[in-house]
Amino acid sequence: MIKFAENSKSIILNASELHIGQNARITRLNDSPITHKLFEMGCVPGTKISLEFKSPAGDPIALDIDGYILGLRLSEAEIIQVEPEIG
Repeated sequence: MIKFAENSKSIILNASELHIGQNARITRLNDSPITHKLFEMGCVPGTKISLEFKSPAGDPIALDIDGYILGLRLSEAEIIQVEPEIG
């Protein structure tokens, strides 16, 4: 779901909505039982990420998070809100 950041014209997506090769910055993590675990694995607001791979069925996906690859289910990636880089 595309959202706009408060008081900004920035687009906010879930990490699950990125396209392969698309770069973004994490803006926040939604509340979830695994939010703390994602934070421990480097999903910290301000961190640069990009979508590297999708399985043929589309789930799971692999994100490059500040230089390492993290595999996630789409339901887990939906917890991560990002602001895509434009251009």
